[in-house]
Amino acid sequence: MTGQTSPPGPPSTSKAQRVLVVFNPKSGKGDSDLPEFVQLLQDAGAEVTQRELGRETPLADQVKDLSDFDCLVAAGGDGTVSSLAYATRDTGIPLLAFPAGTANLIAQNLALPTDASELADLVLAGHSITVDLGEIDVNGQRNGFAMLAGAGADAAMIRDSEELKEHFGVMAYVLSAMKQLNPKKTTFKLILDGQEREFVGIGVMAANFGMANYRMPITTDINPSDGQFTVVLLKAGNLLRLIPNLIDSLRAKLNLGDPLFSGNLETLYAREITVDAVDPFPLQYDGELMVETTPFTARILPRAVRFITAVREEEVET
Repeated sequence: MTGQTSPPGPPSTSKAQRVLVVFNPKSGKGDSDLPEFVQLLQDAGAEVTQRELGRETPLADQVKDLSDFDCLVAAGGDGTVSSLAYATRDTGIPLLAFPAGTANLIAQNLALPTDASELADLVLAGHSITVDLGEIDVNGQRNGFAMLAGAGADAAMIRDSEELKEHFGVMAYVLSAMKQLNPKKTTFKLILDGQEREFVGIGVMAANFGMANYRMPITTDINPSDGQFTVVLLKAGNLLRLIPNLIDSLRAKLNLGDPLFSGNLETLYAREITVDAVDPFPLQYDGELMVETTPFTARILPRAVRFITAVREEEVET
């Protein structure tokens, strides 16, 4: 398949790989298997350069010499991974989404292992897939996202989870979702590839990858390599009412028959979407809560990033 190397085999040390590791010390609880992972690469003969993200050095400066390396390891949460993917887009250099954050949804969508030894073997094997990347534009400020960008209830959930992460980890998102029993509704005004659309609901998501925690599909027909977003319109009265739709998505993935539930959400497709709302709603991209509120524009960047993974392109679709 285009953009995909041959299936992974036993690691080869015939050529010393040059690996750039860029890590965010603030991701998760600041504790991961990264030191063991780096040591394993070095034991296999790889040349590893490590750089720490910090306010004093712009992210782009950390990867300005990326052409000197064979691959990039982005160690952190989803925001760290997507920011580095965006900074190195269209370079063709493969990127490993090392799971060092709280939820690590990008790593889950790529079916990455969490074991340091298995991750090191993936890097040495060199298997990768090429997928799309998203770009979100708010007041002229552009950022990249690999998973999804949204406005409304999902952003409110992420906002409310921040103070819970330290004590509850990934369960913070579940607890925060349960708090959204009566989220604010508004009229959303959309422009999808030039076509206007309005609806009343609790949120809008432009999804590139489509699996939530534990690889539960958000909805069907999300393909990160098809050159378009799956736009999810959240019409439910609260997030808990979307659980039946998750069940439908899982049934579809397992080929268990027709949907049992409908009406809580609607899916559309677009390469570019502008979202505005009568009432300003919070924004997020790949778990990063933005200071700004609606409106925003998201556009697809076709096949802009190569992610290291053992799975095939079709295995990351929902």
